[in-house]
Amino acid sequence: MNMGKDIVLILPQIIVLLTAAMALVFTMLFKHKNSMWTVITGMLAAVVITALKLNQYATAFSGTFRIDALSQWAVLILCPAVALSCLLARDELKNTPREGTVYVLLAFSVLGSLLLAGSGDIMFIVLGLLISSLSGFALVAYPKTDAATEGALKYFVYGSVTGGIMVFGLTYWVGMTGSTLLSSLQSLNNSPYILVIGFVALLAGIGYAASLFPFHFWTPDAFEGAPVSVAAHLSVVPKIGALFALAQVMKNIPDSESISLLVGIIAVLSMTFGNVVALWQKNVVRLLAYSTVAQAGYFLLAITVFKNSRLAAPALIIFALAYAAMNIGSFAIVQWAGKSLDDFKGLAQKHPITSIDMTVLLLSLVGVPPLAGFAGKFLLFGAAMNNGYAWLAIAAVLNSVISLAVYLRIIVPMYAKETLVEKERSPIIVVWKICVVVTVVAGIGVQWLLKIIG
Repeated sequence: MNMGKDIVLILPQIIVLLTAAMALVFTMLFKHKNSMWTVITGMLAAVVITALKLNQYATAFSGTFRIDALSQWAVLILCPAVALSCLLARDELKNTPREGTVYVLLAFSVLGSLLLAGSGDIMFIVLGLLISSLSGFALVAYPKTDAATEGALKYFVYGSVTGGIMVFGLTYWVGMTGSTLLSSLQSLNNSPYILVIGFVALLAGIGYAASLFPFHFWTPDAFEGAPVSVAAHLSVVPKIGALFALAQVMKNIPDSESISLLVGIIAVLSMTFGNVVALWQKNVVRLLAYSTVAQAGYFLLAITVFKNSRLAAPALIIFALAYAAMNIGSFAIVQWAGKSLDDFKGLAQKHPITSIDMTVLLLSLVGVPPLAGFAGKFLLFGAAMNNGYAWLAIAAVLNSVISLAVYLRIIVPMYAKETLVEKERSPIIVVWKICVVVTVVAGIGVQWLLKIIG
């Protein structure tokens, strides 16, 4: 093992770690704004370093960490997402006593997600989930209100139970293979029961972090109780990190119809449950929380066929990019406008451009062309259909139709002829404007993105 070479390979992750540590120092000195700008600068530095060595594939530390498309694009997607979350948090939480702590926790949270995305070893999956989850617990509890405490407690309890189940189940894999490396999972080809037991346990841990049905029950309460900026972060960063980790596992797992079928069923249940329950929500944050449950199901279309489909990885990455932009942009507008559906009534009368921005983001979540959400879903559907999972693609298309009804519950009131008190302009407008631009450009330029991903 060449230690120097390995450190260079994981330089973006090291930059994120050092950024979190430096932000912590500023927080201890009560220089909260410096802490925020440290995190933003560190995230952008990690993006630049990753962009310079894009498509240079290798492994570090004896194969325990992978530098591949998933781990590299995780940096390119999640680090900017954290930078935008910091801007949202600054607007929402500035001058509160522990403001700087939020920026530190956001940095550590993305570090855990980056470790998950590049996992080549079971221990990295466990470590990544632990770092990401511990940060999330504290972020949700930040407001010290009853709703925040309840949400954080549910988040913690579900995380503890599913994490324990995951670690227990993964010991079967380690015991049978004699290694914690994911590359050793091929040797489980002759042990189908052990393979399934370990995978179900893994799915519990990953499913909790990704808000997959039936491990999602903490999600709406945690999102509602947390600051909106934190809800935006939790809807994107831990979810994408966890799902990329599941894809890393699927690379090396032996071909198994039962496991692929299980992932496909979870995908359908997540999409259907999330969309149907979202139809009844009056609180926009809870509506978007159930939306994230549904959207997580779409990710699983690529993961179901990840081992045997060349289209799966690009589809997963492009949908992740679209999802991050759509979700953070939507939550940014909710933070500005208000959490109730009534807060959106007549919004277009006073703020027509913002209403158009929100409409673009929500229609992209549905999958309307030529937006990024459509491009991502189109690739996901193609990956599933090309590998014998047409039924899964059909279920996803039907759920996209249901999701239109969900997002129309926000869109229609915006254009109603209601009298609305004009809202003040906010500096976070830059957040959702960036997200709208990414949503439109990524949809139109999907062919260019596919060439970059390779």
